[in-house]
Order: sequence, then structure tokens, then C-alpha cells
Amino acid sequence: MAQARDYDQEFRDGEREYAYSFDYDVMHPFMMRSFAPFFRQGSLLELGCFKGESTRRFLEYFDDVTCVEASSEALAEAEAKLGERAKFIHARFEDVVLPARYDNVVMTHVLEHLDDPVLVLNRINTEWLSDGGRLFLVCPNANAVSRQIAVRMGIISHNAAVTDSEAKHGHRITYSFDTLERDARAAGLRIMHRSGVFFKALANFQWDSLLQTDIVSKEYLEGCYQLGKLYPDLCASIFLLCERQL
Repeated sequence: MAQARDYDQEFRDGEREYAYSFDYDVMHPFMMRSFAPFFRQGSLLELGCFKGESTRRFLEYFDDVTCVEASSEALAEAEAKLGERAKFIHARFEDVVLPARYDNVVMTHVLEHLDDPVLVLNRINTEWLSDGGRLFLVCPNANAVSRQIAVRMGIISHNAAVTDSEAKHGHRITYSFDTLERDARAAGLRIMHRSGVFFKALANFQWDSLLQTDIVSKEYLEGCYQLGKLYPDLCASIFLLCERQL
């Protein structure tokens, strides 16, 4: 029998060992730029809002935002930060009963945490996406240049390894395009678009150090974002845009 998960402990472990300014200050804005051309008017469901940093950005585009989060501690921080601007539901994706279908469903750096990702993707496809609705699915990339360098340094065993800090934060898998597309198709979703977000040759902790200096300019960051469009398989994150298919 699988051991029950402590989502609050995973949240605390992630804050200690896996939370980086690079994600909030660099990756989140670039993800929004990648998403924005594909947004549909209407409602948005965010599956896994963590502390509400990404939710705050979605509220710049949508008035009707619903968030589902398994960690009560993370959800409390998000709700304290955003108040009644969004609807917050404390539940596991495997169990939650939602009151509506949504025009946009977003999972950013969440699917890799799930014990049964195909089950949840299937619920998105059959229960939560509206007709014509779109799923924005983003995961850390096993083939990111930074991970491939780490393999050759002997820090991790292979590109798709789950590191100790990732495991403490609740990661179950490290996706690449082939495995992410496999799970999306297994759930019945139709893949409409694929791309990468930010060409990344340094680890997050290295980026956090650099961002405190004037070594990296805004123009350099923009160059990494643009280069990622040419080499999506080498990006920090991989992005699939999917629609429902019954």
C-alpha cells in the first residue's frame, strides 16, 4: 500500500531546498509570455498554485481564477496574499470535485509531483476543460543543458534522474518531451503546440547568484528566451498546449 503523502512537509522541504529567485523572477515572466498568445477568454483553473506567485500573474489576464492546491500551508499563504481576487480550494487533484468547466487549465511544474499523472490529465480532459478549452502543461526538462552538464560532472546519474532535493519536494519523475507527450496522449488529450521555455546552461542556484550581480543583463535573458524557441529540447522547461479530446 502506498504511503500517504504529507503535502505540507513537501512544501516546507521545497522552500528550504528547491525554491529559487530564478523561478519567480525569470521563469514565471517568460512562461506568461509563452502562454499569452494562446489564452482563451473566460475562466482559468490553476492546478497547484503553491504560494500564489503565478496566480498573481494570471490575475493580470483573467477575472475568474480558481486554484486547487494540496498543501494547506501553501494555500494559506496564497489566500493571504491574494484574498478574494481568486477562488481557493484545498484538495488533491485525484479527489477534488469542481463546480464548472474552465476555458484555460494551467499546470506549471506540477505534473512531475503526481503519483498518477495520467489519471489527473484524464480528469482535465474529461471533466474540467470546456469545449474549446486549453491546457497549458509545463514541466522541468530532463534534457535541459544544465542537467546534461550535471550528468557529465557526475552530480546526477542520468538526465531524467530525480535528485534527493527534488524527491523531498515531491517529484516523482523528470519529464522530457517524449515522456510528457506519452502521458498527455494516454490521457486522451490532443497536443496542439510544443515549445521550450528559456535556454538554460546553469543550475538554478548558479542563476540566483548571477542575478544578484550586473553580469547578466536583461538583454542576455531575452537572448536565452529567444534561443529556447530554436532549441526547445535544451530549455529549462518544456511546454505542451493541449485541447480536450473525447
